[in-house]
Amino acid sequence: MTQSETRPPSAADLATRFEAERGRLRSVAYRMLGSLSEAEDAVQESWLRLQRADSADVQNLGGWLTTVVGRICLDMLRTRASRREDPLEPDTAETHVPDVVVRPADPGQEAELADSVGLALLVVLDTLAPAERLAFVLHDMFAVPFEDLAPIVERTPAATRQLASRARRRVQGSAVPAPTDLARQREVVDAWLAATRAGDFEALLALLDPDVLLRVDAGPGTASKLVRGAVEVAGQATYFGQMVDTASAAYVGDGVGIVQAPRGQVVSVLVLSFRDGRVGGVDIIADPGRLAAMGVTWPLEPREDGL
Repeated sequence: MTQSETRPPSAADLATRFEAERGRLRSVAYRMLGSLSEAEDAVQESWLRLQRADSADVQNLGGWLTTVVGRICLDMLRTRASRREDPLEPDTAETHVPDVVVRPADPGQEAELADSVGLALLVVLDTLAPAERLAFVLHDMFAVPFEDLAPIVERTPAATRQLASRARRRVQGSAVPAPTDLARQREVVDAWLAATRAGDFEALLALLDPDVLLRVDAGPGTASKLVRGAVEVAGQATYFGQMVDTASAAYVGDGVGIVQAPRGQVVSVLVLSFRDGRVGGVDIIADPGRLAAMGVTWPLEPREDGL
């Protein structure tokens, strides 16, 4: 090996190579954490660790960074879990809605949307133990070998394989409804907007699954709201109708949702899930801090960050 081959890369070259990996690393961290702001923090921490490391010894920068981000996320998940002193009641747990990626409702982006992370998957991943989540996400989604994951979770490769297998069974066995095609989702969203605009309770009721669940996250210091049943949720839409003229359809997560932006200021994002062609879930993110961290601004712009 020549002297030039062993010479550490310059700071500028290292930064360039890291930026080439940033989008993929953010995707890893987002799937691990379910939070866009925490994902960005994890990626930034990986950059700091890369700067402190002897980069001349790093043969596969992409693989090295992926495992580093995985280790950072694992620590963050464990810290998050340790703060939960008491088990959450089922209804309380259901009020947590993971961050979602919001894009303009542009038909040209449908192929990209098919590769995005759905809210249903993030909710299921949130039920896994931290080590299970890491093993499943990094191996099943990003093809990291178990031999590389084992040191991170402090287990043998065989035991790490069992973690991923257990997580995979939980994910596959979760009660995720069959997907409703995007065209039907857009029809339902347009009908929702028209019904709320007209104050047509019966029309809105017809769009809702009988067991629809409404969850509202308004931010710290504000009680989260949980409403069950089509009649109750349709009734809650009365308040939504007051702002319907400022609401627009958008791609939210991996489906069609709604963004409310009075006077150009985004105040809430409605994440809709569908069951048999009707709305089975309405998750409203109205926490100003979360909306800012998610980068939701009006008008919406196409994302170019790998998510």
